[in-house]
Amino acid sequence: MQPTRLFDYIAKQFDEGPLSRFVGSRTESGDWKFYSTGDVISLSRKLASGMLESGIQPGDKVGLVVYKNRPEWVIADLAIQYIGAIGVPMYPTISAREYEYIMREAEVKLCFVGMGDLYEKVSSAQANLPMLQQIVCFDRQGGRPYWEDLFSETHLERVEEYSQKVQTGDLATIIYTSGTTGNPKGVMLTHGNILSVVESCSHLLPVVRGEKILSFLPLCHIFERAVLYVYTSIGTEIYFTGTDNLGGDTGDLATVKPHYFTTVPRLLEKVYEKIYNKGLQLTGAKKKLFFWALSLTDDFEHGKTYGFSDRMKRQIADKLIFSKWRAALGGNVKAIATGAAACPAKIARVFSAAGIIITEGYGLTETSPVLTLNHYFDGSNKIGTVGVTLDIVDLRIDRSEGEYNDGEGEIIAAGPNIMQGYYKQPEMTAEVFKEVDGKTFFRTGDIGTFVTGPNGKKYLKITDRKKELLKTSGGKYVAPAPIEGLLKEEFLIEQAMVVGDQRKFVSAILIPAPDALRAWCEENGLGWSSLDDMVHHPEVIKHYQSLVDQVNTHFGHFEQIKKFVILPTSWEATRYDNTESELTPTMKLKRRVIEQKCSAEIDALYAS
Repeated sequence: MQPTRLFDYIAKQFDEGPLSRFVGSRTESGDWKFYSTGDVISLSRKLASGMLESGIQPGDKVGLVVYKNRPEWVIADLAIQYIGAIGVPMYPTISAREYEYIMREAEVKLCFVGMGDLYEKVSSAQANLPMLQQIVCFDRQGGRPYWEDLFSETHLERVEEYSQKVQTGDLATIIYTSGTTGNPKGVMLTHGNILSVVESCSHLLPVVRGEKILSFLPLCHIFERAVLYVYTSIGTEIYFTGTDNLGGDTGDLATVKPHYFTTVPRLLEKVYEKIYNKGLQLTGAKKKLFFWALSLTDDFEHGKTYGFSDRMKRQIADKLIFSKWRAALGGNVKAIATGAAACPAKIARVFSAAGIIITEGYGLTETSPVLTLNHYFDGSNKIGTVGVTLDIVDLRIDRSEGEYNDGEGEIIAAGPNIMQGYYKQPEMTAEVFKEVDGKTFFRTGDIGTFVTGPNGKKYLKITDRKKELLKTSGGKYVAPAPIEGLLKEEFLIEQAMVVGDQRKFVSAILIPAPDALRAWCEENGLGWSSLDDMVHHPEVIKHYQSLVDQVNTHFGHFEQIKKFVILPTSWEATRYDNTESELTPTMKLKRRVIEQKCSAEIDALYAS
C-alpha cells in the first residue's frame, strides 16, 4: 500500500505485521508500558469517535501539549487525523500568554495536555478563549477531564467515513514556530507536505523493522514528528523518554540500547563535555592514553583512507577508549541524526571517529522539515556541511538581493514539502515566497553555499541567518554564526553570542562550561572559590583571550572579536524566574532577549 495520508503509515505497519511493542514510555513506577500497533489503531479510533461525540468536526483545530513524548500523544495525533481535524501541537515551556495567542489565532476547540502545570497554564488562557470548549488530561488529575473518558464506539462508522474522505492535499497540522523574535507564526502543512519528506528519507535511516529507537526531542517540533512517521513506516520499537533520563548506568541509553535516535547539537555537546571531564579526572598513563585517542579524531573525515600505522593506532584507540563511549550509549547506536541548529564540526568529528556516526541535516518547519541530509549508507557525509539536497527538492543559492561573499547567497527551495503558508498571515506568507524561472520558491532566510565533496557531490554549507547578519558602523557585514560555532568548539566555552551591530567592532558574550573551567583552574593551580569569582580572575581571562585569539585567525580583520565578557550564568530554553528564556525550544539564541538582559555588559564593552 502506498501511503497518501499520514495515518496510512500505521495501517502499512499493521499490514506488514503488527508490532507487539510499537510505542512505549515509563510509568510512575519506572516500568515501561508499551502499546502494540493494534492497540494504537483501536484506541485512536475510539478517541476519534469520542471527539465526534463531543462536537469536534472535520477542519476543527485540536491542541496537543506535553512535557515528555508519550504514546498518548501519538494516539491523539492519529485520532485528530482520522476525522479530518487539524492538530496544533504546542511547546510545553511557553507562557499562558503565548498559549492564548496561539489558540486564539488557530481557534482551538479542544486541547489535550500532559502532566505538570500544563492544565493550569492552558486553563488560565481559556478564560479569554471562547472557542476553547474543553481541556482534557492524559493523566488522572483529580476531577479534571480524563482522555479515556472520551473513548467511545458510538461513531466508529463515521470515523471510517471521515478518514476515507481525507485527501493528500488536506491540511494536517498547524505548527507554530518557536520564534526568535516577535509572535510565533502558524505554519500550515498538509498530509502531502510531510509525507513527501517521509517517503524521501525512509531509506536513508540505518534502522530496520523491530530495532529500537529512543525519542526525546519534542513531538511538537516538525523534526521529531516527521521522523516519528518514518519510524512508523519502517516498523521500529519507539521508546519515549526525556532528556533527564538518558545518561548513567541506569539511564535509558544504557538500558534500552537504542540503534538510532535524533537530537540537537547542544545535547551532543553536553555528552562530549561529560566524556572530556572524565578524561580530565584520570591520572598517569590512563589520562595520556585518553587524550592521545582524542587527538586521533582531529583529522577524521568520512571516506578518508589511512596508512597501516594510522589504522593500527585507531584500532588501539577504538578498543581501549572509543568502545567505552559506545557502551555508554548502549552499545548498539549506529548513527545519530542532528538538526534544528548548527552542529560544531568538532563534535561531529569526535563522535563519528569513535564509531557513532553523526548525520547532520537542514530544514525548517516551513519545509516539513528536511531540505538536505548527510547520508549514512553511501558515504555522502561531509562534516561541516548539512548534507546533499533531498531528491524531491530544488535547492538554489539566490544572490539577487543583498551583499554576499563569493558563492554565498540566500538559500531558496521549491518542492512538494514546502508549506501552504502562515495561518491567517497572507502578508507574511507573500514575503517568504518568490518566483524564479516560473517556479515558486520559499525563501529560507538562511545564507549558504554549495561545496564539492571528494565524491563530486554538492553539499550545502550554512554560513548564517540573513536576519542575523551584523553590520558594523563602518558598513561591514559580519555573519555571527560561524564565529559562534568555532568559539563553542573550545571546551571551556559552553555558549557564545557575537554582538556588534552598528558598533565600531565585533565583541562576544561568553558563557563558560563550569565543570571544565573548574578542572582547568585546579589543574593550573588557581584553586576554586565560585564561578562568579573565577570569571574575573586575571589568569582565567588571559586564557580565554588566547582561545578567542585562536578563533580570530579564521576570520578577516573586521570579523575578529576585539573584546569579550565572560558571564557566570547559563542560557536556557526554560526559565522559572518569570523572565523570558534566552533560547528557543530548539536551542537557538534569542538574540533580542540576550541583548536586553546583557545590555549593561554590552555597553561596557564599547564604553571606551
